[in-house]
Amino acid sequence: MKILYVDDEIINLKLFSIILSKYYEVVTAENGEDGLNKLEQNPDIQVTISDMRMPSMNGIQFIRKAKDKWPGIKYFILTGFEITPEIQSAINEKLIHKYFRKPYNLKEMPKEIDAAFTAN
Repeated sequence: MKILYVDDEIINLKLFSIILSKYYEVVTAENGEDGLNKLEQNPDIQVTISDMRMPSMNGIQFIRKAKDKWPGIKYFILTGFEITPEIQSAINEKLIHKYFRKPYNLKEMPKEIDAAFTAN
């Protein structure tokens, strides 16, 4: 399974890649625009996880644009903060499957990602 991870912090991209590459093929992007380009270049991406707080386009804004073009992908948000009304709304309207808190649980994340596919 191929995953796209979008985060504006390079260290987070590297750590995520190292940790999750044990389970998945990981593609990374440094911002929302880069993320949209990576989705265009990698039509086999099945999961996208985006940081919430990024400059110019936050995670929900990025996912809204991505989901319009690639509705079959499972989308997740990663945040270092409590769930916000914007994130809760995105969950309620099924824009995102789930949100993860930073620091993320290394066992929870692969389970939740895999569960997103067995639920359908």
